[in-house]
Amino acid sequence: MSLSQLPPGGAPGREPVPFAFLAETDRFRSNVTPPPRERSSMGQRAGGWLLGLTIVSALVGSLVIGMPALTLDHTADTPQSQASQGR
Repeated sequence: MSLSQLPPGGAPGREPVPFAFLAETDRFRSNVTPPPRERSSMGQRAGGWLLGLTIVSALVGSLVIGMPALTLDHTADTPQSQASQGR
């Protein structure tokens, strides 16, 4: 059967599908369970921990280094000349 001989509904022997049925397919749950995940190797777990530790230590280090810039130094007043002190 060539394409010009197909009925207006599409493939031969197929009826048009109502839209409500198509919308229902989004909620369809399969009863086939996927295969179990492969367990990560010891090296992959160690790499994950090392990456997490590196990120945490970088954040803590940047906070420790940046703290002096965030504190206000009230002990060092603006330098005044002797002329402004009346001498």
